[in-house]
Amino acid sequence: MDMSQRIQRQLSRTGRNPFDFRYIKTRTGLSEVPDAGPCVVLATPGMLQSGVSRQLLERWAPRPENGLIITGYSVEGTIAREINNSMEEIQALKGGKIPLRMMVSNISFSAHVDGAQNCAFIDEIRAPVVILVHGEENTMMRLRANLVDKYKGSNYELAVHAPRRGEAVELHFRGEKTARVLGGLASKVPADGDYVSGILVEKDFSYRLVNMDDLLEFTGIAPVVVEQQQLVPYTSSFELLQLHLEQMFGELPLTTETSNSGVANTLRVYDSVDVTHASWKTHVEIEWESNIMSDMAADSVVAVVLNIESCPASVKLTQGRGCGHSHHSTSGIDETVPAGDGPHSHSHAECTAVAPGLARTNDNHEIATKLALFLQQQFSRVEVADDGSSITVHLNDLSAVIDADSLDIQTESPMLRARVEPLVAQVSRALRPLSHRSVALPEPEPATPLASGPEPEHKGDAGADADDTDSSDDDQTEPPTSANTAASPGHE
Repeated sequence: MDMSQRIQRQLSRTGRNPFDFRYIKTRTGLSEVPDAGPCVVLATPGMLQSGVSRQLLERWAPRPENGLIITGYSVEGTIAREINNSMEEIQALKGGKIPLRMMVSNISFSAHVDGAQNCAFIDEIRAPVVILVHGEENTMMRLRANLVDKYKGSNYELAVHAPRRGEAVELHFRGEKTARVLGGLASKVPADGDYVSGILVEKDFSYRLVNMDDLLEFTGIAPVVVEQQQLVPYTSSFELLQLHLEQMFGELPLTTETSNSGVANTLRVYDSVDVTHASWKTHVEIEWESNIMSDMAADSVVAVVLNIESCPASVKLTQGRGCGHSHHSTSGIDETVPAGDGPHSHSHAECTAVAPGLARTNDNHEIATKLALFLQQQFSRVEVADDGSSITVHLNDLSAVIDADSLDIQTESPMLRARVEPLVAQVSRALRPLSHRSVALPEPEPATPLASGPEPEHKGDAGADADDTDSSDDDQTEPPTSANTAASPGHE
């Protein structure tokens, strides 16, 4: 308890207890309260139900020279309330009746407000809901009726509840929430139509929107990056793996490392998933930082690798006739044929057909349905046309139409286009069938059996220089094998 400067100086100067009054004494029990001579006793509880106040009441009630002053509110059903109603005797705690001959008065020292003060408080804060929880039922119902009548017909909508004991009251609030923008996101005030993207953090019913870089400083939450690694069994060549991955994802960056064990090649898919093939290992290592898009890309890579291993046709159909590069046969032996003239000096893409095990349907409705599932994670209302030709994305009053085949976006809102385009561009690369990136196998020229003996001299071949043929020691040819001759569907 804080004391005034005067009392503190008095206490330090005299050492006397400032609460040791001359005419006011503290008593620890009824035995210290005298029955002879005048005195005033302040006792609790005020309802006189038990305790020191009840014991003094029973002790002094029979004598008319004594008096009782009730200073607070008395709840109905208590001794104090019954004495206020002019009762002639009281029930003793130990049984029996005690006559009430002492003088009884009531002086309100209550700190509770009255009806007028309640109304003034409600007018000041303009509360939409008022719940009356303290007081007698009749009094509370009268106050409730007065409040309803007072604000009835005004522009101030007030709901007043006076629940009984144990009765539940349901309150309904609007779902609008306000978030504080902190850190780097708050450096620029967004204009009308702009949107702010960040991490929304809820704590103690408050919301904060921050950048990933500011997460620890403003929220105390340390960001964690989950790095995933998956080993997929694979025994075929790296060239075959690269071929099929680039058919799915387009041209991929390649990193090569050489060690005493062998060569390790790493392809990076969507700048997020690393696919590593080591020549001395019997599996492919797939590593990525976990997020929605990287997880989806990694799943696609796993599917491609498993299809290469499980479908022999994917190996067989990639072995073109007369190609100047190596193929891995189903027997596990790399068979290389020399580069020759004419139609056989070509790249992988020119001599490759899509393996049946890797091809997927080119049905627009299926593509639109799958793309719509991803869009629904970002937008609450996404509609697919009955024929699967288009997808419509709605955001408040704005809308965008996506063509399921070309993935062109038609919208009048630049903001909505900026949100839809990156998502569609990334998702569509995993959903598009392989036929969108592959070239059909060309019709083969009539195969000429290779005979043992000296190889004919090349003439006019742009791919075989005269200086190169002089220094080449590839003067021997292999006997014809099934792997050296490209097979056309239907002519195998």
